[in-house]
This record gives sequence, structure tokens and C-alpha cells, in this order.
Amino acid sequence: MKAARAKTPRRPALKKASPPGPKDPVGVYCRVRPLSCPDQECCIEVINESTVQIHPPDGYRIFRNGEYRETQYSFKEVFGTLVAQKELFDVVAKPLVEDLIRGKNGLLFTYGVTGSGKTHTMTGSPGDGGLLPRCLAMIFNSIGPFQAKRFVFKLDDKNGVDVQCEVDALLERQKRDATPVPKTSGKRQVDPEFADMINVQDHCKVEEVDEDNVYSVFVSYIEIYNNYIYDLLEETSFDLIKPKWNNCNTPVRNGDFIPPQSKMLREDQNHNMYVMGCTEVEVKSTEEAFEVFWKGQKKRRIANTQLNRESSRSHGVFMIKLAQAPLDADGDNVLQEREQITLSQLSLVDLAGSERTNRTKAEGNRLREAGNINQSLMTLRTCIEVLRENQKYGTNKMVPYRDSKLTHLFKNYFDGEGKVRMIVCVNPKAEDYEESLQVMRFAEMTQEVEVARPVDRPLCGLTPGRRFRNQAFREELARKLEIRGGPINEETEEQSASEILLQNFPPLPSCELLDINDDQTLPKLIEVLEERHKLRQKLSEEFARNVLTFRTALRELDSNIMSKENYVQGKLSEKEKIITGQKAELEHLEKKIKTLEYKIEILEKTATIYEEDKRHLQQELESKSQKLQRQVSDKRRLEARLQGMVAETTTKWEKECERRVAAKQLEMQNKLWVKDEKLKQLKAIVTESKSEKPERPSRERDREKPIQRSVSPPPVPGDVFKTRGGGQAVQFTEIETLKQESPTGRKRRSSPSNADPPEDAADSEWTDVETRCSVAVEMRAGSTLGPGYQHHAQPKRRKP
Repeated sequence: MKAARAKTPRRPALKKASPPGPKDPVGVYCRVRPLSCPDQECCIEVINESTVQIHPPDGYRIFRNGEYRETQYSFKEVFGTLVAQKELFDVVAKPLVEDLIRGKNGLLFTYGVTGSGKTHTMTGSPGDGGLLPRCLAMIFNSIGPFQAKRFVFKLDDKNGVDVQCEVDALLERQKRDATPVPKTSGKRQVDPEFADMINVQDHCKVEEVDEDNVYSVFVSYIEIYNNYIYDLLEETSFDLIKPKWNNCNTPVRNGDFIPPQSKMLREDQNHNMYVMGCTEVEVKSTEEAFEVFWKGQKKRRIANTQLNRESSRSHGVFMIKLAQAPLDADGDNVLQEREQITLSQLSLVDLAGSERTNRTKAEGNRLREAGNINQSLMTLRTCIEVLRENQKYGTNKMVPYRDSKLTHLFKNYFDGEGKVRMIVCVNPKAEDYEESLQVMRFAEMTQEVEVARPVDRPLCGLTPGRRFRNQAFREELARKLEIRGGPINEETEEQSASEILLQNFPPLPSCELLDINDDQTLPKLIEVLEERHKLRQKLSEEFARNVLTFRTALRELDSNIMSKENYVQGKLSEKEKIITGQKAELEHLEKKIKTLEYKIEILEKTATIYEEDKRHLQQELESKSQKLQRQVSDKRRLEARLQGMVAETTTKWEKECERRVAAKQLEMQNKLWVKDEKLKQLKAIVTESKSEKPERPSRERDREKPIQRSVSPPPVPGDVFKTRGGGQAVQFTEIETLKQESPTGRKRRSSPSNADPPEDAADSEWTDVETRCSVAVEMRAGSTLGPGYQHHAQPKRRKP
């Protein structure tokens, strides 16, 4: 039989370990939308700042056989119908923006039923901006004076960022004249369509911003539609030749709009998920960033349904990336080391609303869109449930992130890459009761999931305040230049040696010849030149002497240096020998140390073994001591028990002996009494016979007479009562045996002829007497027993 081949074990996938440290629960907030009509029935009521109560509407109670049950749900904070967008931003989104500037990631998404106010919460309305424009305004208010020039930071296609030098950034700016968001000098012309949304007057900003860093903001906008990812900032084109196929599997006619291609999710070297090939635009102001968002918002898929006139049919994800790097030690240029660059991300997600087809009356594409929306939301709920179960019960179930593009994109946040916040938007109208109930249950369960707190980014290690010191230096330099009226030339301040030498020469006279007969200018010039020549010779001779002196001094210095070098070399050789000896000794000591460490390790192991043996022996000794103590205590208890049993048995047998002696005495007394009666009857017979024929008493009877002694009657065992004749009678309760003995205790010798008749014959002769004695015997109270009789009681036999 052929042996089965063992399968190679499956290699587990490389997973990024969650960062150590404390964990924070997912922050879940609830926002209640005001009713569109005051006459509508309301099923949700705000109890306090953290609790809402939901109760079934009237029609629902009738349909459910009169069941009426109010349910309360608790959140981190509840915002009522009159809450302002600024208050919601300060509580929910402001901490995420602060973490973004400090280099930490964040995720904020709105969740709820269709028409519950998710898009309004995220985007806002004219005159009242939502969370997204307020986040952008806070970012640029905080980093405005510290932003880098355009293209200094450059994102790559693998979710990373690089720093370019100023020259490369300048060339990049010259090459890219046409950017996705055109730049204008001065203040941007804001589109009136969204100008009121970003006109935030509170000027909120982060107080503690690292002023020695430079920052740059990149934004991207995608949508997840039918479980496909589309880039809303991608430039689409018109194809006039080849027809394309859209998402409805119908051909697009020539010249029609071609939808963008779906994007793929990839994992970078840090195991973070990102959208490959997504357009990321560098922005420098709030207006420019919101203009990019509004451009993508116009491309987002919306449709008219029975529940919402503009219902979002996809999940919108607006991502803000903040790249920052420290300045160099001079505070002038940006450090280009990749390890010093920090890239943080804030994702703002506007989820599509869950809905029921029986209420929306969706058909065709709308029905398929609703199914995909509900499926992705169900996958999100399943992931939250598995995470909660793993954390609460210690299980290790696989979280199905890959079942949906939405959960797969943000799985790093739930694994500990940043804070997670969720705003649950609810519509209190009665028609949304069942959907709102499911949303409440999911939100309450989400609060039990804990996410690891992100670690702080490491410090660069440079001296803080570099930027302002460099700026102060430049200002002071510019001030000095303004005072001097031009640039400072160091050569003019310090004259060279040749200029000093030329200044010592006599000045040259004027060499201009205006007259032919002028015979003074040339002689003067010749004289000056001769003087200069003599001075030059003197300087040359002095220079030669100086050179010779310098050479001599240099040679002496060289000789001194050589001697000192030799001396130093000798000393160094001696020191090297000493060092070599010390190194050898050090190596010897290191070997000795290793040997001693090895011995110490062996001794420690031996001591550990001995300690374990000692501990085991002590435990065994303690167990045996306890066992011995138990045995001693058991022995003592057994001895006490045996002593009790001995005392009880002794007492029992003493009583039994006394009872037997008494019975034997009674029996002997009865027998003695019977014998006495027999003797009396015999005496009476003998007396009667003597009256007829007197005989001489025998010698034996005479001998017996002195043997009889007067003894006190033993106690009569029975009841004594008076008779009619004046005497007393005893009714015996026990039978006694009487035994006659001689006073000396010896047996009387008698001849065979004078022997008494056998006992059987006497018994048979006196049967009637024994019978009467056994039942009731009359005897006198003063009757005496014959001498020499002993009373023995017959003991009773106890039943076993």
C-alpha cells in the first residue's frame, strides 16, 4: 500500500502587527435631522446629550398586534435638530485635523438611511459649510505660512512621497504649465456656486504646529459604485472612432461621453491600502482644495428615488494627504532624507444610504445599485461584528475585509493605523422606523470595537527654532546692505600684499610729452624708474635673505620635527608594545571572563536545579509531615476510640458478671430451698416412721448436725407477700441453683452403702415439690438455710 504524501503547510500571509499601546473605542456620534414637515409623526426623541429613544409609530403597533416597546440607545454624544455645523465640527472633526498635522491618520464617515442628512453633514449648504470645508480651512489656517513651494514634495505611484531640490521643483513647475487646478496670482476667483460654503469666519487652527517643518497638501476624490472604484478627478475624453461599453452593457455611440475606468487597490511596503493610479492634486489654499472637491462632486453618481430627490448611488471618499519634512540645520532648505518625511492622511467618507426596494420602487439600474449599496454596508457590519467578537471573546476569526472594496480600502484604520469616527444620521419620521432601528443597533455595536491608538512620529533631532533664526539673519543682512548702499565686498576691506608693496614704491611722474623740446619729463621718469629698480633690487635681496632665513628656519624646524617625530615614534613604539601586552592581557582576561561566565552559567544552572530539588524536597517533606500529622491525629482518635470501647466493654462485662452472679445465686438458693423442702418432707416421713418404730439415729446424722450453722438468710429473689396463715410467701422471678458444700470446702467421704440416692430419683420422687417451687413457694420469713450453702445465680442468655 502506497503511503499518503504529506501536504506542505500553508504559509500564513504577512500581516502587519498592530502597534503596541492603549486602545480607544470607535467614536460614534448621532445627529438627528429635523422633520421636513411639522405635521409628520416622529419616532425618535433626544433624551439627553448622549441618549436617544426610539419608539414604534402608531401604525406599526397596530400591525404588530399591539406590541409597544420603547428602546434607548447611547452614543458618545447626540446632536439634536438645532445643532450648528460648527459645534459638530468642534466635537467630531477638529481632533482628527489636529492628529493629521501631528502625523497621524484619521477616518470619518457618515452612516444612515437614505435622506437622513449624510451629504449635508459632510458638505454643508450655502452659507453653512459642512465638515469637509471646515477641515480644509483649519488645515490651511494652521500651515499657511509654513507651506513648501509647489512640486517640492512629489508623490510616487506606490503611496509614498519624495522631496525634490529647488532646481528640480522649478523645472517641474516650468514643465507643468497646465495643472488640474489652474493657479492664479493673488487671490483666487472663487466659484459663486460654492463660495458661501467655504466662507468660514471662525479661523480655527491648530495652536501647536512645528514651525521648523514645511508642509504640502494633496487631495484626491474617488467613489465606490457597484463595488468598483472610480477616480472623480480623472480627465475624461471623447472617442470619435471606437465605441465603448458603459456599466449598463450598452454600447456608447460615437462622440458620447466615455466613463472613467475602474481603479485597483494595492498594498504599499507598509501594508497600507491605496488606490493605484488615483489622481492626487497638490493644493495651496482652501478655495483651491474645495474647487477640486466640487469638480469631482459634479461627477458623482446621484439619482432621483421615491425617498430622496438627489440620492447618492455611490460611496464618496475624499482623501486629504499632508506631507511634512523638517528643515536642515541652517533652516533654509528641506531635508531630502526619506526617513524624515511624514505622510498622514484624513479620509472623509460619505456613505450611500441603505434603503428598501419596496419603499424606493427601484427598478433596473436603481435596483442593482441599491443591492450593491446594501451589500457593501452589510459587509461593513459583518467586519465590525467579527472585530467585536474577536476582541470581546478572544477568538481569532478572519475579518472579511476583502468582500467589499469599501472595507478593504479602510482595513488599516481598524487594524490600528489611526482614529475612527462615525456620525450616525437619522431621520425621525415614522416611515424610517425599521431602517433607523437597524442603524441604531449597528451603531451601538460599533462602539464596542476598540482601535489601537496610533504612535507619535519620531523627532528629527535638530535644534528647534531654525526657521526663525535664519529669517532673522536674512533680515539683519538686508538691513546692513540697505545702510551700506550695496553689497559688501570683502576684497575691498582687506588689501593684498602686492598692493601694499606697490604703495611703498615712489609714485610715477606724468609721462605725457606735450613739447618736443621738453627734456625734463624723461630724465625724471628715468630717475624714478632707476630708484624703483634699486628699491626692487633691495627688496629682492631682502626677499632672498628672508627666503634663506626662512629656509634655514624651516630646515631647523624640520630637523626638530624629525627629532621630535623620532622621539614620538620611540614613545609610540613603547606605547604600542605596552598596548600590545595589555591587549594580550586583555584577551587573556576576556578568555578568563568567558570561562568564568561559562562556569557561572553552569553554577547558576546547577543552583537552579538544586533549588528546584530543594523546593521539591521541601514540598515532599511538607506533604509527608502533613501525612504524618494526619496519621498521628488518626492514631490519637483511634486510641481514644479504643479506650472508650474498652471502658464501655469493661462496664458492660462487669454488669453482665454481676447479673450472672445474681442469677447463679438465685438458682442456688432455689435449689437449696428445694433440697430443704425435700429434707423436711423426708424428715417428716422419718419422724412418722419413728413414731411407729423408734430407731436410733445413725452416727452419720450426728456427725452432720454439728456441721449445720446458723446463717443469715440470703436476699430472696422475688416478690414477698403475706399469706392467710399469718406467714409470708415469695413469688420467684428467677431460678436459682442451690449447692451444698461442707464448711471446710472438702467433700464428705461416705461409704457406698450410705450414699444418698441418685439425684434423678429424688427429682422424680419430688416432682410435685419442684413444680410448686418454680411457680410459687410459701416460706416463712424467718426460715434459715442450712450451713455451708452458697448462692449462685444462673445468668440469662442474651439474644444475639
